[in-house]
Amino acid sequence: MIGRLQGLLAEKNPPQVLVDCHGVGYEVDVPMSTFYNLPETGQAVTLLTHFVVREDAQILYGFGTAQERQAFRQLIKITGVGPRMALSVLSGMSVTDLAQAITRQEVARLVKVPGIGKKTAERLLLELKGKFGPDLGDFGGAGAGSPRTDAQADIQQALLALGYNDKEAAAALKLLPDGVGVSEGIRLALKSLSR
Repeated sequence: MIGRLQGLLAEKNPPQVLVDCHGVGYEVDVPMSTFYNLPETGQAVTLLTHFVVREDAQILYGFGTAQERQAFRQLIKITGVGPRMALSVLSGMSVTDLAQAITRQEVARLVKVPGIGKKTAERLLLELKGKFGPDLGDFGGAGAGSPRTDAQADIQQALLALGYNDKEAAAALKLLPDGVGVSEGIRLALKSLSR
């Protein structure tokens, strides 16, 4: 519903920030990995978001990179892992570290995150095995964990909205030339996916 916020950073109260978008202030919960990379208050900021509607609340979660948001979305799909726990995981380790822990099935690295016990860590490793590589970028290569551009994030969102899955969208993004615009990128991605 709300995919991205762009405005001025009005307040920083970890783990929540207030983003002023043309006079409307959005309270956004962010992981500490995003919080540490935010500009000073009063500066322009762009956050990718995930909107959660519950019976008793409507909460907006914000992320500095598309990889963080995708990791968050993968985490909350797991039974027993809610948005708060997913934020704790992303606050306690980078997406790259999380992907490596999953690939190597390292329970000890996940247990170090506050609120994650051994059973929860084992469930996370089991359910996320094989889901982080193609969905969240190449974490083994030289470009490991490098943030994607806003254009790439917009292109990916367009492909997902058109019904392509995460793997197809990620594969199409890898084929795009550097610095491509959103509309041209969508056109080229659709062309590559239609082959």
